[in-house]
Amino acid sequence: MTALLAASMWMPFIIGVNAVGMPMPSENRPPDVSQAPPWVHRAWRAHLNLLEQFLPFAVIVLIAHLAGVSTPVTATAAMAFFAIRVVHAVWMISGLPVLPVRPILFTLGWIAICVIGGAVLLA
Repeated sequence: MTALLAASMWMPFIIGVNAVGMPMPSENRPPDVSQAPPWVHRAWRAHLNLLEQFLPFAVIVLIAHLAGVSTPVTATAAMAFFAIRVVHAVWMISGLPVLPVRPILFTLGWIAICVIGGAVLLA
């Protein structure tokens, strides 16, 4: 589910870019997000932020799987990570990115990754 979320988080940004008619640069590059409406810029940042945490999450989950480490704790941490990332994306794109909620959500995602990693190291 987290992979599907990561693979789909580009859509709010692209929908926003097309909805407001942002011009595309001639070099076939993405539009300048600093010129985007705030919610479009936040959608782009939410996507990048998810990708920052998804890679370590995916790697540690794959390592746990290959090592045969699957416990209620690792399953709960993986489900929590997904839920945290959904809340983070909704919070960010909706315009509620006030401190300290975003850093707390990011930190909770990191803790979920560390819980799974810790289970692998202890196995």
